[in-house]
Amino acid sequence: MKRLAFVLMLLASPLAAVEPDEVLSDPLLEQRALELSKGLRCPVCQSESIDESNAPIAKDLRLLVRERLLAGDTDAQTVEYIVARFGEFVLLKPTFGGANWLLWAAGPLMLLLAAVMGVSYVRGRSRADAPQDAGLSDDEAAALREILNK
Repeated sequence: MKRLAFVLMLLASPLAAVEPDEVLSDPLLEQRALELSKGLRCPVCQSESIDESNAPIAKDLRLLVRERLLAGDTDAQTVEYIVARFGEFVLLKPTFGGANWLLWAAGPLMLLLAAVMGVSYVRGRSRADAPQDAGLSDDEAAALREILNK
C-alpha cells in the first residue's frame, strides 16, 4: 500500500517537459541549459518555466537556449539574446532596470501610503471633539412621559 502511495505521489509531481531529442550530449552544457531554462517563462503558460511547459513555443525556446550554448555564448549572452527577441516578459524574475523599479516598489509604496493614511485617520479621530449629549427637549420629555404612563 505504501508503495502504491509513493508511486502516485511521484506521478502527481511536476515533470520536466524536456524531450530526449532536446538533451545535449555534453552534460555540462546540458546542466547550464537546464539552469538557464529555470529562469525563463513560457510565453503561453506564463506561470511555468520553459522546462515545465509542453507548449510548442517553450520547446522552441529550450532549443534556442541549447543552440546559443552550443554556439559558445555565455549564460548572460544567451539570456540577453532571448530577452532581446521576446522582451523582459520571458524572465521569471524581472530585472530592476528601466520602469521595472516602479513595479518592484509599488507594493511597499502602497503599504507605506496605507500606513500613513491609517495613522492620520486615527490621530484625527482622537483629536475630534466628543459628541455632546444634548438631552431631550421639553416636548420630547413630555412625549416620553406620556408614552411611559400608558
